[in-house]
Amino acid sequence: MKEFVTVIEAKKILKSQKLKGKSAFLPLQKSLGKITSTSVLAPMDVPSFDNSGMDGYAIAWDDKGKGREVIEVIQAGASPDFVLEQGKAVRIFTGAPVPQGADTVIPQEYITRTENMIFFERDEFIRGANVRKKGAQCKVGWEVVPAGARVSPGTIGLLASLGMREIEVYPSPKVTLILTGDEIIDLGNKLNPGQIYNANGPSLEAYLELLGITELTILKVKDEESEVTRVIGEALEKSDFVLLTGGISVGDFDFVKGSLEQNGVDQLFYKIRQRPGKPLYVGRKAEKLVFALPGNPASVLSCFIQYVKPCLLEWMGNSDAWSSPKFLPIEKRFDKKVPLTFFLKAKIQDGKIHLLPGQESFNLLPFGVADGLVEIPQEILYVEEGSLVAFYPW
Repeated sequence: MKEFVTVIEAKKILKSQKLKGKSAFLPLQKSLGKITSTSVLAPMDVPSFDNSGMDGYAIAWDDKGKGREVIEVIQAGASPDFVLEQGKAVRIFTGAPVPQGADTVIPQEYITRTENMIFFERDEFIRGANVRKKGAQCKVGWEVVPAGARVSPGTIGLLASLGMREIEVYPSPKVTLILTGDEIIDLGNKLNPGQIYNANGPSLEAYLELLGITELTILKVKDEESEVTRVIGEALEKSDFVLLTGGISVGDFDFVKGSLEQNGVDQLFYKIRQRPGKPLYVGRKAEKLVFALPGNPASVLSCFIQYVKPCLLEWMGNSDAWSSPKFLPIEKRFDKKVPLTFFLKAKIQDGKIHLLPGQESFNLLPFGVADGLVEIPQEILYVEEGSLVAFYPW
């Protein structure tokens, strides 16, 4: 159990958790963006038969005759059941099976045809020209998709061409988002004095959707200890990740920390030497992670991007979940008066980092145009103009 950890310590603790979801078979149409948990082996040869790569005429290369009689037309989807004899040819179309006895396709634009006879110049071709051989793409048992690969539309097309209807991947986790605070009012309702609109719910829901997480439950809980404890217990029963906003500080109506303890959640750390988002709590119960985020919307998003997002991605099998930031020059000098790690909203312009006005934890205006967050480490009290700073894009 740790309190007031540094950003480096917090990330080290989270990386050490090594949580990963259990793999499952999903239909191809539901697997987009997921990570493969095992390598995928081809269940068949592709192509599964020799076929034509061109519209043209299939011939036997060893047949030295100057002309050939066209005896048949073979379209894609046909099943020719004859052997091509010497001196014969077949009209064939792209993708159609090449009949036995034929091994070369001459494109139609190189053919001179008179009635049922064709002629062409042999010197312009070689044996096997324009024939896609069986297994040329892959053979049974070949690895066609490695483990740890992100499923793209191209992946889905490849597997569909192999006749596969599903793929084993790391599915998205089940997430419950619990919003605390009696002052929080849902959108569409009129605000009374002392009330604020629910910004944390929609912003986190959008970010979770961006990560491909669709199994999300959003709950609003009253600032009553028994209710907070009950709702957290229910969320832990059915979720892989539980996220809370607000109620994690030390005020008279901040019941989250105590309610987590009552539900058997083991604290990993509480409070980070950073701004914004100091009162961040992270705990674990069995294979479930709990993030109790601050209440201020800017703090919520900053903590989510730095700590929650990588854990979710790691759970879903992403090997680069804790990817390193980019380093870009800062447009002008920045000073800070306290030895905390600062996360600052910023925009990239002309290859430089421009810090945005309105960096207070309550202020969401810079999030409307920011490209990501800049990290100024705890031990650095100022950054000179042009110095490289760590930048985390959205």
